[in-house]
Amino acid sequence: MTPIIKLLRAAEWAQFQATGVFAGSPDDLRDGYLHLSTPEQAAATLAKWFAGEAGVMALTIDADALSDALRWEPARGGQLFPHLYRPLRLDEVADARPA
Repeated sequence: MTPIIKLLRAAEWAQFQATGVFAGSPDDLRDGYLHLSTPEQAAATLAKWFAGEAGVMALTIDADALSDALRWEPARGGQLFPHLYRPLRLDEVADARPA
C-alpha cells in the first residue's frame, strides 16, 4: 500500500460519510481534481490551508488502488503531489482520524 492523505474539514467529512462520495472541496472543484498529499507533505498542507480550523480530518487512501485517475504532478515548491481526477468513494478510505 502506498498511503496518501486527503484533508477534509469537519462538514466535508460529515457529508462524505452521509453520501459515500466526495466530489471535492471548493478548491478541488475549482482546480478540476482532488488535492491530496503524501504523509510527508500533509503537515505542511494542513498548516498552509487549514490553519486554525477545528475538526480537520486526515483520510488515508491507498494510492495503488486509484489506478490511472491518480496523477503525480508538480505543485508547491516543485514537489510532486498526488491529484485525483475523479470523486473519491468512501470505501477507498483506509483510515480516518483527526489531523
